[in-house]
Amino acid sequence: MGRHDIAIAATEMTATEAPAIAHSPPDAPIRQDAAVPALSIAGVSHSYGARRALIDVGFDVAPASFTALLGLNGAGKSTLFSLITRLFGIQTGRISIFGHDIGREPSEALRLLGVVFQPRTLDLDLSVMQNLLYHAALHGIGRRDARRRGDEVLARIGLADRAGSKVRDLSGGQMRRLEIARSLLHRPLLLLLDEATVGLDVKARADILSHVRQLVAEEGIGVLWATHLFDEIMPNDNLVILHQGHVLARGEVASVLGEAGAQDVNAAFMRLTGARSGGSAP
Repeated sequence: MGRHDIAIAATEMTATEAPAIAHSPPDAPIRQDAAVPALSIAGVSHSYGARRALIDVGFDVAPASFTALLGLNGAGKSTLFSLITRLFGIQTGRISIFGHDIGREPSEALRLLGVVFQPRTLDLDLSVMQNLLYHAALHGIGRRDARRRGDEVLARIGLADRAGSKVRDLSGGQMRRLEIARSLLHRPLLLLLDEATVGLDVKARADILSHVRQLVAEEGIGVLWATHLFDEIMPNDNLVILHQGHVLARGEVASVLGEAGAQDVNAAFMRLTGARSGGSAP
């Protein structure tokens, strides 16, 4: 199974394992205690045979916050996302979403979660709206309500005029915005995005980041944004640095820079990962 197939499987699994959403009134907001982390990861380790992909990983994502998960390819970011979405079973540790353990309460946990994976998971031969209606059906959302929600999320991300277009006719940036819209159909309070801007041009990258940050500010959604790009991280973000399966630093950007004795995220990352790899800092 390739990464594209894995992403599709995880997207559909996240939807079908959250049937509780179908029993809520269409416009009923999902309320959570603001003191409870949107996402809590504690002591999580994962191995592929003898290879250890994650080693005692732990950090929280606060509600209505933007947390950047920074790491090189192979750091363990995608493995962690696969564990959070229950594509992989947890070997060691605990993951909870707004206090709901994903192992013991998967439906309650996953109904609060939206996911955008790095590989595209859209049906290119369906229209924009048809993709949304299909995903809504997986969540148990009725067709009339699904169409209304589809109109709302498309307007929010600036694709209202493309509702009838085939997905294959969209640009890369528009496809990514559509995937974000799809992830918001069931009104989650936590959004995971795995390398969401890979392959996009500078303007499309900026547009995607702007949309996601707007969701945090205006909708109160907690975001975990996995990236390997330093310039996607802002001074007021929370930052987790993941390297070779280890969390090397976590906290507000200013705190991480202070602990690393660095002036910017690039320098902090190089110093921390150089120490972990046994090399000297540049």
